[in-house]
Parts: sequence; structure tokens; C-alpha cells
Amino acid sequence: MRNLTLLTDLYQLTMGYGFYQNGKHEETVTFDLFFRRKELITYSIAAGLEQAMEYLLNWHFEEEDIAYLRGLNLFGEDFLEYLKNMRFTGDVYAVREGEPVFPGEPILTVKAPLIQAQFAETALLNIINHQTLIATKSSKITRATGGKGAVMEFGLRRAQGPDAGIYGARAAIIGGCSSTSNLITGQMFGVPVAGTMAHSFVMDYPTEYEAFRAYAKAYPDNCMLLVDTYDTLRSGVPNAIKVFEELKAEGHRPKGIRLDSGDLAYLSKKARIMLDEAGFPDAMICVSGDLDEKLINSLLQQGAKIDSWGIGTKLITSEDLPSLGGVYKLSSVIDENGKVTPKIKLSDNHAKITNPGFKSLYRLYDRETGMAIADLITLKDEVVDDSKPLTLFHPVETWKQYEVENFIAEPLQHTIVKDGKLVYHFPPLMEVQAFSKKQLSKFWEEYLRLDLPQLYKVDLSNGLHKLKFGMIDEIRQKTAKKTKRN
Repeated sequence: MRNLTLLTDLYQLTMGYGFYQNGKHEETVTFDLFFRRKELITYSIAAGLEQAMEYLLNWHFEEEDIAYLRGLNLFGEDFLEYLKNMRFTGDVYAVREGEPVFPGEPILTVKAPLIQAQFAETALLNIINHQTLIATKSSKITRATGGKGAVMEFGLRRAQGPDAGIYGARAAIIGGCSSTSNLITGQMFGVPVAGTMAHSFVMDYPTEYEAFRAYAKAYPDNCMLLVDTYDTLRSGVPNAIKVFEELKAEGHRPKGIRLDSGDLAYLSKKARIMLDEAGFPDAMICVSGDLDEKLINSLLQQGAKIDSWGIGTKLITSEDLPSLGGVYKLSSVIDENGKVTPKIKLSDNHAKITNPGFKSLYRLYDRETGMAIADLITLKDEVVDDSKPLTLFHPVETWKQYEVENFIAEPLQHTIVKDGKLVYHFPPLMEVQAFSKKQLSKFWEEYLRLDLPQLYKVDLSNGLHKLKFGMIDEIRQKTAKKTKRN
């Protein structure tokens, strides 16, 4: 395993040195990791927790790390000696991978000594931002197919580096992809791999037919032929049919064809007719080539005859939204007696005002339908009583109220790490995918649709709302008094 301890920003350590010099480095704090609302992200699929915990629980400063930091001439020797022995000793609470999450919700909460919690920021954001982004894109793409055909992740060659390719493919599986072309991801995480052929295979032979026949010889029972190298309808599909007939005569069952360019709606419909008339109604039509959820939706509306989808660039890079925008903010300081002092960041932009305090997250489900009603962010010591009606209200426009009854309140955050020890079992990746699909099925379609989705309710408990706006008023009053004096 690579030592990624220095996968961080310089200011994490300069702040750490400042905390150390002033005796604050060991005070207990909580930080929340969450993302803010963006136009193209109304929900996300949480991902990356397993790799984030691998980082957190394995950091250690090697001698060469200390030597490098010493060479920066920014830190005292006593601090460098402290770093040599620093390990993560805190707690982590997080939603499970594959869980649908919404803007403002604490996906992950760290409770730890200040220097440790602060040092963890950059790597946690790097890992969870990336995988959550790709899992979310995958979810949108796979849902766009309406269950009409498996989606294969084909993005490795277009990913921004090896790690983005490996862990992006992992996240794509969580989001719903059935397989990946990425062999190392398949090996590392035990997920299905898939692939066909490239145009170079066809071009290397004197004729398209000879290329198809050669591939069929190698894979007689898994023969998926790429038919758009020269002329899809006048050459590719007819040559594929000729080879399929030969395979059939030999007792084999051809798999199908792949289209990688051109008008995929028109070509797939024409190819379907040709294959059916030739006696191959079971031959699949797979398509690839710069696809995303919008194009998939358009193709299906046009009646395209497509059985599986290979998605590369626009999935692995999340081309239309290249960053999740997750943040990691201090939310409280906890003294040695357990007293919680909430912390808040203010802004002229309300969306950037943080929720203070040590918190929990609940999802409310209708008892009769089992469908999600709303999420509720509470203070840690608050109890959500689902035995009686509960009034929800908009966190800002409080006159917008909604009473729920006959509901179940389910906590979404789980204890992942306790006192620096992993206490959670990470399931196999395909189980994470199954969990994610199950959780998504509990949301009405209007919250998940691609165009103008209804915004899902994420509200604050009475206690958290009172704390937050009380702190805002108090800070602004103090600021106003200082301004008057000046």
C-alpha cells in the first residue's frame, strides 16, 4: 500500500503547527463533510468511504517525510517529532456507501483531536468528492436507460490519471454500472469486466469479413463485433451476419454487434431489422461513443433498438459537472467534560452558512408506502420521536411547514471508526451497488428525474434551528456593537 500521508495541503500542517505551539492541538473537535447545492446536483450517491478510511487509519510519517518537512524550514523539531508518532485516534460517523444524500447533509463527521481532524481534511475531500461525483453521474446514466440494457463503464483511457480511472470505475459500479472494462478495478474489487474489440482489430485484416471471422474463431460463444469501421449498414452489419450464420452452423450462438459512431437511433433500428430478418432476433445491439444520460434519454425517445450501453468519457470525467464541491467544516469543540461548544461560519450567502454543533442525520419514511418523506438534521442529543406527528419547516423560509405522521425515523450516519479503530465491515462492491439501488427505489421519481426535479426536503430540527439562528443573531449583534464603537 502506498503511503499517502502527505496527500494534503501545506496549510493543514502550518495550522497544525500553530495549534501545537499554542497548546490547542489535542482539544477535541468535530468536523462535518458535506456538499452544497448545485444546479446539476440535486442528489448524490455517497462513495469513497472505504478508501477514505484506509487513508485515515494508515497515515504515518516516514523518515523521508519528516526530512522533507524539515527542509521546508517551517516547523520546529519538537513538532516534527510529534508528527512521527501521530496516528488517527478519533471517531468517524458516516452514511453508508451507496446511500442517496442531499445538499447540506453531513455525509461524514469526524470527532478527533484538533490537529488530527484538521490534517484529515484534504485527503477526505479528495477521495469522497471524486467517488461521490462519479457514482452520482453513474446513477443518472443508468437510471436514464429505464432498465433497458446494462451499462458498461469504458472510461479508463479518458480518466485523469490511473487513480481517477481505478476509483472512478469503482464509483461507477456503486452508481449502477453492471461492469467495467478496467481490469485492475475488476481485480481489486471483484466486479465484472467487459469489452469487445477496437477498430484497429478490424483495420489490421485485409477485409472486414476476415477480421470478424478471426475474432469469431477466438470467441465463438462471446462474439460481439464492432460494425462501424467502414460502412455500418452496407458493410459492417452484413459481414457480421455472414459470420453469425457460420457460427450458427457450427453450433455456436453469436452475442451481437456494437455501434460506436453515427446516428445511433437510426443505425440501431436499421440493424435490428437486418439482424431479425437474418434469423438473429437474440443478437444484442450495444452502443458506445460519447454517451451520457441526456443522449440516452433522447435515443430511447426516438425508439432506438439498443440492448446495452458502453459509457466512457462523459461518465469517468463527469464532463458536465467536473466537481462535487464538497466541503469540510469545523462544527464544534468538546471539552474534557463532554460539553459541546458549537461553531458556525457566517457568510452573506446563506448557502455558505454552516450548521453548528455535533449532529446526527435521519431519514423519515412513510410507514405505509415505505417511501422517503424528508431528511432531518438534528443535534446529537436530540431524539426523533416517530410515535407522534412531527412538524417540518424550511430551514430559512420557516413559514413553509409540513406535518408528517405515521412515519419511521431511520438514522443515516453509522459509527465507522471508534477510538482510531475500524468498527464497520465494508461489504463487497456489488453488495454496495445492490444497497444503493434499494435505497434509491424508496424515492419518488419526481425527486430523481433529470429535468426540473422536485427538491427533496432536508430540514433542521427545532433544536438545531434555534441554535443556528441564535448564534447568527448573537454574532451579528456583537459585530454591530464593534462597528458603532469604531
